[in-house]
Amino acid sequence: MNLPEPPVAEDPIREEVRALDRAVDLGRSYRWADRGDTFPWATFRALGRARLLGLTLPEAVGGRGLPMRRAARALFELAYRGGTTAAKLALQPEFSSLLARRGSPALVAAYFAPLLAGEMLVGNQITEPSAGSDVGAIGLTARRESDGYLLDGTKSQAAFAEEAAAAIVYVRVVGPGAPDGISALLVPQEAPGIDRAAGSDYGERWMRRGRVGYRGVRVPLAHRLGAEGGAFADLKEELTHERALLGAVYLGVAWAGWEEAVRYAGERHTFGRPLADRQAVAFPLVEDLVRLRAAWAQLDLLLGRLDAGEPAEAEAALSKWYCGEVALRAADHAMQVHGGAGYSEELPAAQRYRDLRSARVAHGTDEVLRHLAARRLWGGRSATTGAAASAPAKKG
Repeated sequence: MNLPEPPVAEDPIREEVRALDRAVDLGRSYRWADRGDTFPWATFRALGRARLLGLTLPEAVGGRGLPMRRAARALFELAYRGGTTAAKLALQPEFSSLLARRGSPALVAAYFAPLLAGEMLVGNQITEPSAGSDVGAIGLTARRESDGYLLDGTKSQAAFAEEAAAAIVYVRVVGPGAPDGISALLVPQEAPGIDRAAGSDYGERWMRRGRVGYRGVRVPLAHRLGAEGGAFADLKEELTHERALLGAVYLGVAWAGWEEAVRYAGERHTFGRPLADRQAVAFPLVEDLVRLRAAWAQLDLLLGRLDAGEPAEAEAALSKWYCGEVALRAADHAMQVHGGAGYSEELPAAQRYRDLRSARVAHGTDEVLRHLAARRLWGGRSATTGAAASAPAKKG
């Protein structure tokens, strides 16, 4: 069977990923990580040794300095071979790039350098029990003191709740003269007064998301990232790049499942004929091929704009939503083609579907992303208003 090639341009960075896969078997690691009882440190460290962490980050801070298009090709290949585990692990430095951009040299050396090596996790904590997409509703307070801040409150749905050595925690500074808006602090997660507990998720279980409570936690002033009240602007910039790169992850995972489904439909016989001879099976797979190609074309246009330094917040939102929707539909079809085995833990089809389902809520829900695109389409106006404009429930 001659399967069509993925719609991704060939690139030496994709061969680097293939070499890593030959060395550590990313597919096997992906299946193992679904148990969710421990973090996949071996895969993370292997990515660090292969210099596949921090793909787009400047070489001055230890990153690869790749343009967005090349980084997306690497992430597609990582997701194709190692699912969301390998690909999203590769993105962890991007998810914490605020530390590299706004942190002091001492903080970068102590926390960001080990992150790029795959030896340390730095989490991002935005979501709270009463604040998800509406970042303006963040209630975790940071009370000013002479030499720092005193934190009180709770974060929820925090990736690596028990494994992160430190976390970028988004807070509201309170006290005389405190500014409006949210602020970002780098908080060592072993500090006194922190209580952490991992939960259980439907998919991407390896992230071990959970709750982190802060009760009178002291954070030095030197651990503030950027100006007080200025973190939302930094977060919007970071999210635009994250959303673009996540589209490549979703499509890589979906392409792997689509290929497996196409092969199976050609090999599996029912009532004396291959499944592929039946329109009810063949047509959805053909349609998925077109949608996956179209989603990559949409993504590639966005990546070109970002590489040219053009603003693309709304376009990134639209691309993330569309790539996620197309990938999830393809994963559903792949699981259906495999029948009962597809629904079981025997094959990776169900795992891919569960993992891709996070695309509709993490790093901006589908509803918030379409709201952003609608505002741009009507010149800053849409059917709704509010602080949810571009704020995410951020997931690692």
